[in-house]
Amino acid sequence: MVGRRERVRLAVRERLPLWVQLRCGLEPKTLAALAVVLVVATVLAAQHFLSGRPRSVSAPETVRDEVAATGPERDPAPSPGPPPTATAPSPARRVVVDVSGKVRSPGVRRLPAGSRVTDALKAAGGVRPGTDLSGLNRARVLVDGEQVVVGGPPPPGPLAPGGGAAGPGPGGAGPGAAPVSLSTATVEQLDTLPGVGPVLAQHIVDYRTRHGGFRSVDELREVNGIGERRFADIEPRVQP
Repeated sequence: MVGRRERVRLAVRERLPLWVQLRCGLEPKTLAALAVVLVVATVLAAQHFLSGRPRSVSAPETVRDEVAATGPERDPAPSPGPPPTATAPSPARRVVVDVSGKVRSPGVRRLPAGSRVTDALKAAGGVRPGTDLSGLNRARVLVDGEQVVVGGPPPPGPLAPGGGAAGPGPGGAGPGAAPVSLSTATVEQLDTLPGVGPVLAQHIVDYRTRHGGFRSVDELREVNGIGERRFADIEPRVQP
């Protein structure tokens, strides 16, 4: 009978939870020590869990003072494209002309490109009173390097069929006149040559400007509009 009770007790004890089995088989001192160990372990585990959580950290005071003194750094704004190439501004184009004759202040004048003869006259102080300007085209555009003669004597006309000198006209200078300089003559002066009109005279001035003057009379053959026959008429009346 006693053995049967012992077996029943052992069977019931095996089916009980572990902590109940320990409580039943341990002394009070041992059970208290075990409880203290469990409490300490629980506290340490909770502390470890809390210390592992992310927390916001504020900057030290010295760092705050430095940021306040220098201000926040800002990235430069992104450029939408490559910087434009820097180019030096080109100077305005100008023409240099020699104004001579009956003007108040003759001499070399520098004028903006596209200026006309009337602008050159104003730059020279204006025309003297009583000067005849009927043979001067004041609306003509100036060419760099030309000479504007104001109030000069009209060029002599060509010989008349009877041998006398005809009046001045668009036919050009007579054989007895002084040769016209191809390097300094104005459009009006070149217009007096035989077979040369205002358009061809301007071609001669343009050629002179591009090539820096005429080194010989033969270079007239290279001007647009001057053929051999016209060159033969002009050659005796001009010089480089």
